[in-house]
Amino acid sequence: MQIATWNVNSLKVRLPQVLEWLQTNNCDILALQELKQDNCDFPQTAFENIGYYCAFNGQKTYNGVAIISKYPLTDIIYDIPNFADPQKRVITATANKLRIICAYVVNGENLLSDKYQYKLTWLSALTNYLKHSLTENEHMVVLGDFNIAPEDIDVHNPELWHEQVLCSQQERMAWQEIINLGLYDSFRIFNTQSKQFTWWDYRGFAFKRQMGLRIDHILINKKLYALATNCRVDVNPRKNERPSDHAPLILELNWS
Repeated sequence: MQIATWNVNSLKVRLPQVLEWLQTNNCDILALQELKQDNCDFPQTAFENIGYYCAFNGQKTYNGVAIISKYPLTDIIYDIPNFADPQKRVITATANKLRIICAYVVNGENLLSDKYQYKLTWLSALTNYLKHSLTENEHMVVLGDFNIAPEDIDVHNPELWHEQVLCSQQERMAWQEIINLGLYDSFRIFNTQSKQFTWWDYRGFAFKRQMGLRIDHILINKKLYALATNCRVDVNPRKNERPSDHAPLILELNWS
């Protein structure tokens, strides 16, 4: 089974790329972030026409998340339960006995911004939700754009990014609290080298210059750890004309 996450930075713009990528890669489950579409505009029929089910939690202009699956999606939860938030950043569903939580974490803007404090509060609410979810689900995946580079190895220039948003100590501590719940960073199970990124700024030829960050992640619980066979970044979509600034991250599981 292949499970992937991809911040598409506008599904309206990137829909043909997403459809082509799904069919070319035979992906079983794809979590999308930053749809930038209301639910009424979500292209459900386009995905159904190529054999996929959809669950989506959209928002015009900003945010928005979705799960695209070859398997029927059940027990769908929208947003973080018991956390008042007008921004559409989380969707949860079950597919083929696998509990999937797709998250688009707040960016935070800068360390002096109200948005940064909102990010820390939001991450605390997400952590509580994941803690509860782990007690109820035997096999669980948490994936999406976390807007956190967990370590300096995940940053093209650690000195430049030191104590900047996405790489600050408080964000990394929040990340570690999530990991400490009993989750594993699936990419680092199989890849320990540097210069492995999922996001590159559109400016300054960052992609060509390998100036990126690893901020998109797939976390798995202990039982899935034993079934994971690979996790990799597919940089090819980043080479497209009018690409997203993120690349898909793909987890492979020995799952029937």
